[in-house]
Amino acid sequence: MAATLLTATLALYTALVALGNITDFDSNQQFVRHVLAMDTTFKDDDLMWRAITSKSLQDTAYVAIIAWETLAALVLVAGTWLWARRDLERARRVSTYGLLMLMLLFGAGFIAIGGEWFAMWQSDDWNGLDAATRVFMLSGVVLLVIHLPVGAPARAVAGAAAAVVDAEIKAAKSTD
Repeated sequence: MAATLLTATLALYTALVALGNITDFDSNQQFVRHVLAMDTTFKDDDLMWRAITSKSLQDTAYVAIIAWETLAALVLVAGTWLWARRDLERARRVSTYGLLMLMLLFGAGFIAIGGEWFAMWQSDDWNGLDAATRVFMLSGVVLLVIHLPVGAPARAVAGAAAAVVDAEIKAAKSTD
């Protein structure tokens, strides 16, 4: 049940982010443009050669981000549906794909490329590193949870209960 709810939570979040970027295209378009243009960084000459100032290239990058978010949301919705159907092996595989898609987007895309390559960390106005880190970490935690052995906690509890019963039986026999 945890895997279903956690996967569903990230599916919902990602779908809402993609929908927001589609229906309010301009808001995050400006974010992407400023990050790629590096116009609110320290403007260090040793870094500014990395800036992408072409609006066409900036918008292409933004559309690619939205497409990736949309695809990741659909994959996570499919994973949620498979968890709900109790198709555990396929649910784990499909959810893993969706979670890795999020980790690539937020980890490689926003943290590494946006944060380091385009020096987003230097901007007071256009810095999305905290949000990207939250999504990256949450995706990683969910990835770990969905890869826990199925039934492991139940087996551990049953094993502990059996050990307690065995100990009580032995104790009872020794007092006889």
